[in-house]
Amino acid sequence: MKPISRGLLATALAAMLLAGCATQQPSPSVVDRASDRDAGQLMGEAESQSPAEAARTRLKAAHIVARQGNRERAYEITDNLDESALSADDRVRWALLHSELGRALEQPRAVTRAARVLDDELAMSSEQQKTLIERRRWARQALDQPDLKSLAVPGLAGRKVERIAVFLPESGPLSNVADTLKTAMQTHQDISGDSTSLRFFDTSQASLSELYEQARAMDAQIVIGPLSKDSVTRLEQRGSVPLPTLALNYGESDHNQARQLFQYGLSAENEARQVAKRASEEGHRQMSLMVPDNSWGQRVGEAFLDAWQNEGGSVANAIRYNPEGNANSAVKKALSVSGERARLDNIDGLFLLAVPEYARQVPSLLDYYYASELPTYATSHLHEGIDQPRQDKNLDGINFVDIPWQIPDAAVGGEEALPFYNSYRALSDDADASMFRLLAMGVDAYEAGTRLADINALQNFQGATGQLYLTADGRIYRKLPWAQFQNGVPGAILSSGPASSE
Repeated sequence: MKPISRGLLATALAAMLLAGCATQQPSPSVVDRASDRDAGQLMGEAESQSPAEAARTRLKAAHIVARQGNRERAYEITDNLDESALSADDRVRWALLHSELGRALEQPRAVTRAARVLDDELAMSSEQQKTLIERRRWARQALDQPDLKSLAVPGLAGRKVERIAVFLPESGPLSNVADTLKTAMQTHQDISGDSTSLRFFDTSQASLSELYEQARAMDAQIVIGPLSKDSVTRLEQRGSVPLPTLALNYGESDHNQARQLFQYGLSAENEARQVAKRASEEGHRQMSLMVPDNSWGQRVGEAFLDAWQNEGGSVANAIRYNPEGNANSAVKKALSVSGERARLDNIDGLFLLAVPEYARQVPSLLDYYYASELPTYATSHLHEGIDQPRQDKNLDGINFVDIPWQIPDAAVGGEEALPFYNSYRALSDDADASMFRLLAMGVDAYEAGTRLADINALQNFQGATGQLYLTADGRIYRKLPWAQFQNGVPGAILSSGPASSE
């Protein structure tokens, strides 16, 4: 079995392999007799030390100050400390202290930063790992419950959005995606009868600064775009953006720090996290993973693993398969097959990330290896969105998430109940099935953009791509409905699990 990059399988088994390898630091609540002068002296010494020595010295000072009960000062020290200069053991000690202080002072981003040591395969005890996982779970919950007032755009509050600048490329590798989004926005605007002015600007011909100047010249109230991940990453690292902006992708930073910048897109990682949560809610604890052996598979697989571990789950087997090959070898490894029979003593579910051609091989192999009852969960990528029951009968039994516009019967009970039904009909008549999710995204991008004037109207908005919701840093994600292939057709799941989850 080929190991997943960055130790996907190793990370999943880290608690088992590394238990007891590191000693736990005393809690900062323990009374310490060191004086303020001792901590101050250490901080002074750090000024003339090498980076590694200085980081270690400051960590000692932070422990002293924390033990004396001065959490704010201790937090200031750990927050400004360069943890990358610490040894592996000291990084764990720093993470435990910084996450405890961050939790006590209601600083979820600090806790998230500290918990990154979980991804670096550092030696720590099972108790230390459990502590950091629990604190990371708290931080994510805190970040997913935004203060809407803090996200409001003062200049738009109570006003109708009448002028929108759209930043999309007219050439380059994303131009086809951009054309689809543009078609969807214009069609939806025409059908809805909205008088809002849309003006499109070519991002392949101008810098972001120049584009914002052009948008200001037309007196735009908001910007929709840009589309490329690199551009969004550059924007989210600013303190703010010149105009309220709904980017059509997610940046690569852990968090978006730019004021007035919102982010929305079709994220496979977001879908993987929803799969992990549902599998946990349905009682599963030990999953096998099958993801393609490429950068997409690595990224989405790590998102699933991270969320799955956060739910308290463990991974039995993590398999990276050749997406161009036969699925038999990968399925055998995923199921721990021995003597033509799956060994499921420590496997109670399967996460499958695959496109249709590959995914259709899996259920029959599960049946062949006596594992047809093994619950299998997937993202939307195994569903082409075409009515082809003869081919898709090979997917029967697989549970998956998808956007409402792709599974209307399972999601809302029929097409006529879909959000923006008239636009759905107009766009679906001649649509390329491979681009239909992007058409739905264009509709929701237009609707989300016009709702920036009233953040409350955007939170939990029922859109063509799912139920949209805001996180604390302005990123907009989607809660998707679930379906299961039944006789080759996506149908509603009749089970105790939730209709949608994140």
